[in-house]
Amino acid sequence: MPTYDYRCVENERVLEVKHGMSHRVSTWGELCEMAGVDPGSTDQITPVERLANGGNVVRSAVLKNDSAPAGCDPGNCCGGGQCPL
Repeated sequence: MPTYDYRCVENERVLEVKHGMSHRVSTWGELCEMAGVDPGSTDQITPVERLANGGNVVRSAVLKNDSAPAGCDPGNCCGGGQCPL
């Protein structure tokens, strides 16, 4: 299941939860219940916003391919030419 980050518009806390792609979390109370945390003093009907997650880095070894991903120039991205990809 995918992992999503949500931010409460009132207290600005960010929580990470896993759920199906078609599910949308809309309130702080629902988010806290899914994350297994206490909602504290924030009203449970407070809206939450889903944050845009950046995605994952996939190493070429995982794909059984020794070539660097497109756009990776090891000479320019890190000190000593050590590309983290």
